[in-house]
Amino acid sequence: MAKNTICIWYDSDAEAAARFYAQTFPDSEVTAVRRAPGDYPSGKEGDVLTVEFTVAGVACIGLNGGPAFKQDEAFSFQIATDDQEETDRYWNAIVGNGGTESACGWCKDRWGVSWQITPRTLTEAMAAGGAEAKRAFDAMMTMGKIDVAAIDAARRG
Repeated sequence: MAKNTICIWYDSDAEAAARFYAQTFPDSEVTAVRRAPGDYPSGKEGDVLTVEFTVAGVACIGLNGGPAFKQDEAFSFQIATDDQEETDRYWNAIVGNGGTESACGWCKDRWGVSWQITPRTLTEAMAAGGAEAKRAFDAMMTMGKIDVAAIDAARRG
């Protein structure tokens, strides 16, 4: 187990979420499924309690903790993409699997976890600063899923 692992609270479906992430993102896998050794407030002995997995190389553990806590945008995975095809593939996988669209490249999966699907051209524009960053930022503010060609056009002015 990694020294630092992100723990994500799920109601009861951590294993399905982890398997979806492993099928969707490269360098992702489910590494362990642990069952509860006894009854607990939101489950029974033998239920899946935790799932160890990676998302794009980042170590995570999913905890089936019940409905007490919900996901929100204060935590998100940011996935860097190289082009529109990759941006579309990840966005469509998340939204098309019961997720929801949001603004500026953000979406939520069906478990409520937030994702930023961020083309590298947008990150590069923001790092450039100045007028290029402002144009790219203004273009991004009008988008749900990021349109790579529109960001590139904004960068050029």
